[in-house]
Amino acid sequence: MKRTILSLCAIAVLASGCANMSETQSNTAKGAGIGAAAGAVLGAVTAGGNKGKSAATGAAAGAAVGALGGYIWSKRMEEQKAKMDQATAGTGIDVARTSDNQIKVQIPSDAGFDTGRAAVKPQLSTVLDKFATSMRENSATEIRIIGHTDNTGNDSINNRLSMERAASTRDYLVARGVPFARIAIDGRGSHEPVASNDSDNGRSQNRRVEIYVAEREQVAQTR
Repeated sequence: MKRTILSLCAIAVLASGCANMSETQSNTAKGAGIGAAAGAVLGAVTAGGNKGKSAATGAAAGAAVGALGGYIWSKRMEEQKAKMDQATAGTGIDVARTSDNQIKVQIPSDAGFDTGRAAVKPQLSTVLDKFATSMRENSATEIRIIGHTDNTGNDSINNRLSMERAASTRDYLVARGVPFARIAIDGRGSHEPVASNDSDNGRSQNRRVEIYVAEREQVAQTR
């Protein structure tokens, strides 16, 4: 526990010590420190009878992950978002910058998939063709695709359908030259609604696929 407290305290010291660094250096250093502290906390909680060793191991692992840094909003990201905005104009697909510097693309079901189906609709394929080009041009980005459904039906159906839609979107991009290894997918079923499922309109909003595009600080520094 003492080690955990010291690790947590290090965050405050680290943050103050970053004052003279560039924004990228500062955020990367903080990421490493916070990752180390988180690893120490996890190690202390799960260590059982050998807390010291596990906390140290957890801190090292956490630091390795944290040192990747957070996401940055580079010129490349700004240009990519502009291209995505242009590609989605008038389609009902929303493109936004998140608070942690990711590009979030929200694809409603009626713009992307038929009800109960996972095949990409022609309207969405036209947009994904342009997305693929921008994703190839900015090869430093990570891509996550997450499928969602409304609460109609049961988890067995919805979880599978949400994953299949994410996989179809990934496979479409891969077929157009985006490396498979850059894309992670997940299906959340009906468990993360953005609107009430008590109305047709709300259920329509919940049936969606989200694409997140992000660039890591450490990756940017090594380019």
